[in-house]
Amino acid sequence: MSARKIALWHTAGLIDAETRDRLLAYETAHSRPLALWGVFGIGALAIGLGLVSVVAANWEDIPGQLRLCVHLALITGGLAALFWREARLAAASPWAVEALLFITAALGLTFFGHLGQVYQTGSPLWKPLAVWLVLFAPLLLLMGRSWPAALAVLGGAVWCAWEYATASTNFGAMQDLGMGRLLWLAFVTALPVLFAPFAAWLRGRSARPDFWRRLEQLALAYAVAGASFATVVASIGEFGAPGLAQDLASMVMGGAVAVLAGLGVAMARPGVSGQMAGAIIAGAGLLLPLAYGADDLTVPAAALFMALWVGIAAAALTAHWRGVFQLAVTAIALRLIILSFELASDLLLSGAGLIAAGLLILGVAWVAVRVSRNFAPKNEGAGA
Repeated sequence: MSARKIALWHTAGLIDAETRDRLLAYETAHSRPLALWGVFGIGALAIGLGLVSVVAANWEDIPGQLRLCVHLALITGGLAALFWREARLAAASPWAVEALLFITAALGLTFFGHLGQVYQTGSPLWKPLAVWLVLFAPLLLLMGRSWPAALAVLGGAVWCAWEYATASTNFGAMQDLGMGRLLWLAFVTALPVLFAPFAAWLRGRSARPDFWRRLEQLALAYAVAGASFATVVASIGEFGAPGLAQDLASMVMGGAVAVLAGLGVAMARPGVSGQMAGAIIAGAGLLLPLAYGADDLTVPAAALFMALWVGIAAAALTAHWRGVFQLAVTAIALRLIILSFELASDLLLSGAGLIAAGLLILGVAWVAVRVSRNFAPKNEGAGA
């Protein structure tokens, strides 16, 4: 907050002189030399890029075993600092611990790629990802506090699951996998959603509730993204195409996992927020088999997409998530616009079609803004 703004508040009669002086004193005591920090950051970045350039230029001349030893030593040093200096680092800056935690996990992930490069191994990508999750996900779960740590855990799990599914279907080329195999792959790709009830249960039982809230939100976003993507695939009639070896049973399996995850969230957090978050995840799961049934049906598939996001908007209203409500309204408006282009593809070749589409876009945008202003919750709660 600038001293000029505080002075303007005092001039306008919003605060008295005593409050102005207290605010100025507080801001002075807690001021941060951002420009100086920026200079330090630029200098550190230049040094880091220089070191990377030197190593890259001489990469082939450095023995592979030596590179691996240095890489492993960096990981060991990061782990040692986290376990024996965490309290001291946190006292200096909580973000120092988060940065070190994320860098150590990233070094662990890249170590497997480095190992494969040195020894010319050809293992499927999901295998090193799975090993990394086994070794480093517990560390991130035990110490993580920020979005990057939560995203690393859930993102790694999603990446591993989909790499496994892709490798198991020979990159989508194998269509006749059998019912049991399809159900198993659907179960594996849906597993990351189960982080939601796990995180919801720990939110009220941990000293790091923000981390578990973020992990739960990411799992919820994964469920919603999967259901939304399924309706898009149905809209263009791509179910069963190469790369999407799925049938109704596999969609039911994935949906069942999401429904169970939603019920778990609602039971782990019995308040309004938990119930609405669980309802969204369960609703996304119920939508999956319906999306398969709407394959190659443009209007029903679009209606399913909008029904999902109308439900999300209703849940956001109930739980007072202003940002989520506005996101839902925006998603519905965009889908309406896309639907108009899908249904009027022939008219768009003419000037009248372009004018009509432009008017529709403006109309939908105006309605979206009005709805968001008039019906969005006044205050955003803790979130999903």
